Amino acid sequence: MAKSPSRTTGTREDAPVIARFEESLDELEQLVAKMEGGELSLDESLRSFERGIALYRSCQSALEQAEARVKLLLDPEHPESAQPFAPTEEP
Repeated sequence: MAKSPSRTTGTREDAPVIARFEESLDELEQLVAKMEGGELSLDESLRSFERGIALYRSCQSALEQAEARVKLLLDPEHPESAQPFAPTEEP
């Protein structure tokens, strides 16, 4: 018996987004480490910076999409009324 697309679509679509986010974040961390090492030429540093900005924007977009999904899940009738996440203070 075939599975209903509505049950599996969300999970299948989410996996690539999560994987891309984690890959982008990992690559961004590696770029930062290389740049902080100070052994790149100016040209390499500029290319790394440009790539880092693109990765940052990709990660930011993925996080915004995740936040929107959480708001929708918390209050499907009024997602716009959901409050932003507040960091908890550590003692």
